[in-house]
Amino acid sequence: MASQRTYKLVTVNSNPERAKMIVGKVIEAVKDQFTIFHAANADSPGAARPIFEEMVPDIVFAASMWSPEQSSHVFTQAREVNPSCKTLAIPQGLQAEKGPEAVVEWIKGQLPGLLGT
Repeated sequence: MASQRTYKLVTVNSNPERAKMIVGKVIEAVKDQFTIFHAANADSPGAARPIFEEMVPDIVFAASMWSPEQSSHVFTQAREVNPSCKTLAIPQGLQAEKGPEAVVEWIKGQLPGLLGT
C-alpha cells in the first residue's frame, strides 16, 4: 500500500533527461510503497538553491557525478529550505561504472530506510 504522503523530489544531475528516466523507473517500481513526485532537476550544485526555494522538496537526490563535498553542500542548502528534507547521495561513479539500472536498484534499496518504513 502506498504511503498516504506524497513526497516532492528534486534531483541534482547535469543530465536532466537521465535524471528523469532513472527517477521515473524508481517511482514506478516503488509506487505501491511510496508516492513520489519528481518536481524538478537542478543541473548543478550551484543551480540547486533557487530550485529548492521554489519547490521546497521533501527529498533531494544528488547524482553520482558529484563529489561527496558537492553533495554535502547541496544537502545543506536543501535542509536550510526544508529542515526535514531527506537526502540521498548516489555513490560517486555508480552511473559511469555500472549504468542507470544499477542506480535505479541502489535507490530502490535505500528508500525504505530513507523514508522511515
